[in-house]
Amino acid sequence: MAFDLSILEKIPAKPGVYIMKGSEGAILYVGKAKNLKVRTRQYFTPGRDGRYSIPFLVSKVLDIETIVVASDKEALLLENTLIKTHKPRYNVLLKDDKTYLALKITTNQEWPMIQVVRYKGTPKKEGTFFGPYTSAQAARKSIDLLSRLFPLRQCSDQEFVRRTRPCILYGMKRCLAPCVKFCTHEEYQKNVDRTIDFLKGRDDEILRELTQEMEEKSKNLEFEEADRILKTIRYIKATLENQSVDKPFGGDSDVFGLYREGSEVSISQMLFRSGKLTGGRSFQFRDTIQESDELLTSLLLQLYENGVEIPKEILLPIFLEDKASLESILSEQKGFKVRLHRPQKGEGKTRIKMAEDNAAAIFKKERDEKGVKEKILLEMQEKFHLTKFPRQVVCFDTSNLQGSNYVASMVVFQDGMPAKKSYRRYALKITSSPDDYAAFYEVLNRALGRFKNENNLPDLVIVDGGKGHLNIALKVLRELDIVVVNLIAIAKEEARHDKGSTEEKIFLPEVKDPVILKKNSSLLFLLQQIRDEAHRFAITYHRKKRAQNTMKSSLERIKGIGPKKRIALLKTFGSVKKIQEATEEMLLNVAGITKNDIKAIKEFYNVNPS
Repeated sequence: MAFDLSILEKIPAKPGVYIMKGSEGAILYVGKAKNLKVRTRQYFTPGRDGRYSIPFLVSKVLDIETIVVASDKEALLLENTLIKTHKPRYNVLLKDDKTYLALKITTNQEWPMIQVVRYKGTPKKEGTFFGPYTSAQAARKSIDLLSRLFPLRQCSDQEFVRRTRPCILYGMKRCLAPCVKFCTHEEYQKNVDRTIDFLKGRDDEILRELTQEMEEKSKNLEFEEADRILKTIRYIKATLENQSVDKPFGGDSDVFGLYREGSEVSISQMLFRSGKLTGGRSFQFRDTIQESDELLTSLLLQLYENGVEIPKEILLPIFLEDKASLESILSEQKGFKVRLHRPQKGEGKTRIKMAEDNAAAIFKKERDEKGVKEKILLEMQEKFHLTKFPRQVVCFDTSNLQGSNYVASMVVFQDGMPAKKSYRRYALKITSSPDDYAAFYEVLNRALGRFKNENNLPDLVIVDGGKGHLNIALKVLRELDIVVVNLIAIAKEEARHDKGSTEEKIFLPEVKDPVILKKNSSLLFLLQQIRDEAHRFAITYHRKKRAQNTMKSSLERIKGIGPKKRIALLKTFGSVKKIQEATEEMLLNVAGITKNDIKAIKEFYNVNPS
């Protein structure tokens, strides 16, 4: 079925968003336009759109839906929302699996705290984030400065609840001791707000507020408190003076560089705070049909909407058609004017060049790494006589303790790299004890059956084990009538479990002797990495299940402590040991726990201390 060109005649010549759909209504691409009729026609007019991927998109389009809006800004926001909601095949969606360091202020808590955190992609909306930082040392240095200026608590929630007197940080004037109510909530919140303002660069506002507060304290004859505020003002001024001397280009800005080869794009983001490079990150996009300005606009919208710090100035390597609309959206999120600028000379141009050089270096590095992985996977295909190139590889492992608590894991490697979002854990239902083969039979049946139902079979299945495990996997494939999946088993060589031995046996279907790879083989290293990752994932899950069962069984034996109370206790304290150590006052704060429950808990653990 081909696209009906008469649909284009019905599209209005107004600003809005167009949604291209394929078979069964699947959304292929979402775009925006100042004139929907003109823009959509370009896709179907030979030579009007030179992007090489456009013919692939157009060949799949069966329908185009449009949404008319009042302005370019509304179109930009709607396009971004639809991309995130539907995740179209041909749109750029921000996916970032790298780990970054940032400062997080837990603004969702009654008594917020500031801490160094690691996050992937964009941080979740559970606080206010600042960063990313180049190193943990740089982030902790910022926390040290902030604890001197606006002291917030540094203890964990559990420690906060247990405290009956202030810790040493109160004596050092590094904490207001909210744990023992040495400050009001209003006083504490002032420090939280000023910490956020300081990290956002609102130094003048903070100094003005502190000066007014100092004057009020002096009028009320609170000279000791006025002196403390004066010392804070001087410390801030001294800090700002040092920064302006060390960093002559002292503004806050994010600088973006872009490097492109056809449909493959690398974008580098570099963060300058008070003129100093504090962090950076990079983004890679493959097979994109979007023009560079469309791609960068989409990236900026997605990047800055999830609580990531927005600077006053964003330096860009190219002109953006939607610059005015994007500035307006970001300014509304920030609370004051955000400037998008493409510098033509001076320090700004130098910084753009630095970001572009980084984008090019990362692009080439990723391409080289991808080439190495492809070479190893090609060797795997040839060495093990696989019928398909092993682009998607899954590996299974099981774990148990003396035949009980059987669990299994499945890890997925895509193009030779871990695809952690596709990992799966399995709590197995087998009752025979111990039976490793039965465990493998169950997990393979469940996992491969699901793959078949979803029409998403992997290229290669690896089982951690020997010939027996391979035969179990072959049996499952026959029963599920799966003939297009390759299969191997990997096991340590028998009688060679001495420390330092790295030799492995690779078993292939219908081949009598195993394949033995050289110890320095890159292929062996990749196989071991996949197998060890499956083992790690299974062991981690097994330990978690065992700990949960231990805690649950212990609490189940306490009279009057039902499922709801068990859950409440474990959520509050996290472990049986901490429940044992908790005071009566702390236990009373747990929802649903009565004085009779506390008596039962204390009596039980006095008799059963372990």
